[in-house]
Amino acid sequence: MAKIRLTKEFHFEMAHALWNYDGLCKNIHGHSYILYVTVIGEPIEDVSNPKLGMVMDFGDLKKIVSEEIVDQLDHALVLSKAVPNVESLNIPEMFERFFITEYQPTCENMIADFADRIKGRLPEHVQLHSLKLHETATSFAEWYASDNE
Repeated sequence: MAKIRLTKEFHFEMAHALWNYDGLCKNIHGHSYILYVTVIGEPIEDVSNPKLGMVMDFGDLKKIVSEEIVDQLDHALVLSKAVPNVESLNIPEMFERFFITEYQPTCENMIADFADRIKGRLPEHVQLHSLKLHETATSFAEWYASDNE
């Protein structure tokens, strides 16, 4: 059977700041992120399976990515744990969705984190092929499984 790639597109709004950065992005600012998630596998051939002919149900992929990434980060503020006194910034009246990461929340580090989150949730017969994360209309990072074996 042929290997097939499926891609689903996701959108979320997120703010971040880059600790100790030497440019404007050291200030809290937001982006309209677009995340493309591509998985690869062979369509199911078991005629008794309700997912017959599918590599993976798009709805199942949406559920995984929504739970792991979009629902958590949409309209959130994300900062690195390296920011001094970062815990004191969590003012509930302003930052109900506030995340402190182990890493600098760059597009590059976020996409690597997203790959780890998604890979652990995919069905056994489906692999994560690639991710593409647009931070702006003209700037994006890409992650490929083949580069990370």
